[in-house]
Amino acid sequence: MNLTIKPANPQGKGAVAILDSLQEAKRQLVAPAKNVQQIGSDLFTSLFILNSQIRFKPTAGQTYWLYCKDAQYRLSLIAPEQWSPAQSGRYIGACQLQSDLTWTLALSADCAADRTFLQEIADRRRQLEQKLQQAETLDDALPVYLETLPYYSRVLASALAYSLKQSMQKSGISGLSYRQAQQRLLEAND
Repeated sequence: MNLTIKPANPQGKGAVAILDSLQEAKRQLVAPAKNVQQIGSDLFTSLFILNSQIRFKPTAGQTYWLYCKDAQYRLSLIAPEQWSPAQSGRYIGACQLQSDLTWTLALSADCAADRTFLQEIADRRRQLEQKLQQAETLDDALPVYLETLPYYSRVLASALAYSLKQSMQKSGISGLSYRQAQQRLLEAND
């Protein structure tokens, strides 16, 4: 009789792997000082992308493509010209993970001209702003651990929180409320 023992965690997505991934991300981090508007914008764009399906480990500096099919957003390694919309769904835009572990999103021409889509984005942005205003401090609104996210998104969200916290510390707004940070920005611009 030949007994083959299967590994309990064949994908390596246990607690040790998560901690190793977070430590690796923190070591590579380059987080510049950012004002409250930059923090809000980076947080919104990054969470928008991280709330999509990500079934691979993204790398900083690499371009990825965001699609929406059946009301589900999905980040892909495949460019829109490499497959049909029937397979991929609606092309939303090109995404890139930055060295500070924030994400950028360049909307497709179709999405940038779609008033309904832009209204959805504006509504989501208002919801995030309300969350920022309701939090006691900006730090409290960061996505330190989001259990609802899939593995890579969860790791990247934790790394994003660490990065934005570093940026807030460098700009002197860590520990401040959203309103206090906005006031500091207004005073700096005067």
